Amino acid sequence: MAISGNGNGNGNKLQDKGQEKRHFTRRALLAGAGVLALMGLLGGRMGQLQVAGHQRYATLSQANRVKLVPIPPNRGLIYDRNGIVLAENRPNFQLLVTPEQVQEMDQTLKGLRRVLDISDVELERFRQLLARSRRFEALPLKVRLTEKEVAAFATNRHRFPGVEVEARLSRYYPHGPHAAHAIGYVGRINARELSQVDTRRYGGSSHIGKTGTELHFEERLHGDAGLERVETNALGRVIQPLSRRAPIPGDDVVLTLDSHLQRVAEQALGEETGAVVALDVDNGDILALASTPSFDPNIFVNGVDRATYASLQENPERPLFNRAIRGQYPPGSTIKPFVGLAGLEHGTFDPEQRVFCPGYFSINNVDHRWRCWRRRGHGPMDFADAMGQSCDVYYYKLGYELGIDRMAAFLERFGFGRSPGVGLPGERAGILPSREWKRTARGEGWFHGETIITAIGQGYFLSTPLQLAHGMAVLANRGSARPPRILRAIHDADTSETSEVELAESQRLVDLSSGNHWDRLMDSLVEVVHGQRGTARGISSGLDYRIAGKTGTSQVFSLGQDDEYDAAELERRLRDHALFTALAPAEAPRIAIAVLVEHGGSGGGVAAPIARQVMDAYMDGAGAGSRDV
Repeated sequence: MAISGNGNGNGNKLQDKGQEKRHFTRRALLAGAGVLALMGLLGGRMGQLQVAGHQRYATLSQANRVKLVPIPPNRGLIYDRNGIVLAENRPNFQLLVTPEQVQEMDQTLKGLRRVLDISDVELERFRQLLARSRRFEALPLKVRLTEKEVAAFATNRHRFPGVEVEARLSRYYPHGPHAAHAIGYVGRINARELSQVDTRRYGGSSHIGKTGTELHFEERLHGDAGLERVETNALGRVIQPLSRRAPIPGDDVVLTLDSHLQRVAEQALGEETGAVVALDVDNGDILALASTPSFDPNIFVNGVDRATYASLQENPERPLFNRAIRGQYPPGSTIKPFVGLAGLEHGTFDPEQRVFCPGYFSINNVDHRWRCWRRRGHGPMDFADAMGQSCDVYYYKLGYELGIDRMAAFLERFGFGRSPGVGLPGERAGILPSREWKRTARGEGWFHGETIITAIGQGYFLSTPLQLAHGMAVLANRGSARPPRILRAIHDADTSETSEVELAESQRLVDLSSGNHWDRLMDSLVEVVHGQRGTARGISSGLDYRIAGKTGTSQVFSLGQDDEYDAAELERRLRDHALFTALAPAEAPRIAIAVLVEHGGSGGGVAAPIARQVMDAYMDGAGAGSRDV
């Protein structure tokens, strides 16, 4: 029986294999075209990355793998004239943080504080440094880690990417407060300093000279930074160094200071508040530049805490203040040698003629009396007597006859009223009063009474201990002198060669009409120490050399017309300052010295004995500077 389909489509349809094949082929072609298009896009992108973008992505890859690390230079050392190290570098362990390698800085710092004892001061200092530094630079968070702290960090090092412990050199002052004002100190670079320095030279450096010779010779001491290319892993840790440009170390500096003589000066001052300056009269070398009280510069190197700094700042004796070059005081009677020489040169008086001192000086039509320090007077005084016994009345009369114009012009030639030019930070010029100065500074005219008190170093007159010592050096050289200097030589750290600093030309500052004037003045200064009534005769006992000197006191406050000065009844802060200036040996001076003791009262009783100790040390040879670097 045959089966057949019906014509109306009811029943099974037969498959059309040709049509299905055409559908499959069309779909396969479309899928293949899609795959080829996608492969084309992928190939194009790969070509773009590998060809067109090759340089950019290779650079990025290299930057992730290779880091440039600045290498700070070793800072130059500071020596005294005899080779004694005054400032050196010592290694210590430091905790360093590289900001760009730290993802969560706050969390990292909190974690580090759980492991190590990091103070609030250290943390604050780090944040300040972080704000003004480049992110690729390693910044110190904690310095001078102990071995126990190093071990504690080492066991937790894996927890702190971007944090390392390294041994770095740190500035150290082996003698502490000794010569601290002259040497100065280094400290962390602040934002203002960072904006002023050459960043290429200071790459990796965190310290800079702040005061004293550390600041004055910063250019020589610092050196130039180096650079190292290192390969790092994904965590930023160094795998291996690739190349290195070594840093150039700073030059060593040799000062003119004699450490032994400096120490003698400091010990002689003892608990007194004051200053001592000693100069070589031949070349201007500053042999001693002492200021007391002093301070330990080491506390400033890596940051002083606020409480310690506040205690130094608020101390009424101002231990941070360099009295030798910044302290401005009325020179008192130590100015009389220069005023007396002016009188000799201008011929305003006969040095052999005696002037009677009744204990006061007065001028016509003026009721005021200018008192002598000796209330009952000195009686008749000639030039030598007046210098030896420091008679004020003699110099009142001499100054009045000279007049302020001639007196100021003559004193200026000895360096008063201008900076001696050592160049140390904070060096002051003092005040040499004159008509012009008063008109400019105060807008007022000049009075005769001001001339009279200027002649004994009072009134507006101000000078520094360094100026007084320099003025005495000019006297020693009979009108010539080299400017004071504190740099003696530069020592190359690489070659170990020392080059002496060329001496400045000797300047002819004062020409006198007669050489006898110099002789007469020196004889009168010898009378101060070796005369029977000399105001410094107390230091002459046991001397095997002669001293030419001058005592002085400078008033802290003015007395009334009939008031008497009684030091025993006054608070110490109201007592007169004590001064003494000197040359030794008197016949051929080699050293000039100036001593100031704040509120010491007596130049002859307090300041002169201090000078005697320093001059004895120098004359004995211990401070003569015969040993060279």
